[in-house]
Parts: sequence; C-alpha cells; structure tokens
Amino acid sequence: MADGVPSSRHQLSVACSKAVFFMLGYLTIIFCCQLLGELLVVGAGLPIPGPVCGMAILFAGLLIRGSIPDDLAAVGTALLDNLSLLFIPAGVGVMLHASLLQRDWLPISVSLIVSTALTIAVTALVMSWLRPPELASKDLTGGGFEEPK
Repeated sequence: MADGVPSSRHQLSVACSKAVFFMLGYLTIIFCCQLLGELLVVGAGLPIPGPVCGMAILFAGLLIRGSIPDDLAAVGTALLDNLSLLFIPAGVGVMLHASLLQRDWLPISVSLIVSTALTIAVTALVMSWLRPPELASKDLTGGGFEEPK
C-alpha cells in the first residue's frame, strides 16, 4: 500500500477472497439441497435417489427466484468442467469388481444396450413433444448451408 492507496495485488486478493466466499456459499446451498433431498427420500420412503430430489428442490428454488445467480452459474460451470474427476471412484470400483463383470458380462451388456436405446428413444420423443409448433413444419434434416454455384 503506497500513500494509502491499495495495491493492485491487494485488490486482486480481496476480489479472490470474495469470489471464494460466494463459491463456498453456493456450494453450501447445493449440498444443503442434496441433504434435504436425502432426508425427504429417507423420511418419506420415496423410490428415487436423494440427489435427484435435492436437484428438484434447487430447481424449485430457482423457479421461485426467477433467475440463476451469476455466482451459482459459475459454481455449476466449475463443477461441470471438472465432472470427469467424479468418475474416477466409479472406474476404480469397476476395476475392483472385474471378476463380477467377467462372470456377468452378457446381462450387463444387454442391459446397457437396451437402456441406451430406450434413453435415446425417450429423449427423441420428449424433444418432439417440446418442439415449438413453428419448428415442427420445417425440415431440420438439412444442414442449412447452400451449395455454392
């Protein structure tokens, strides 16, 4: 600090501290919604995962608020950017149980193929139902580019 004026390094430190504070606050909100979802599922005996219920609680809160706060969007983006790290424990679990996979490869393969096909079909149906009517009449198969003459 020279002559009572904060240095740019000090300003950057304060800005980073505020950003970390807001990120921790929004991470806490996300985890509290997940905890509420878990409590609701266990308490009510619902047949859905607690995090899914927590996500619905967060979604309802955002609908009531009317928008997504910028800092919450930044936290969500950071989580999605690092989502691949969350698959490491699952990969370790798969390798730990390789003998089970070797023994039951056929039912596992069939269930993966069938569930993937069903997911694609349901997604296509939902997309066709949610498509605005003005787009329903347009041919969306073309790339939208004309060949040069």
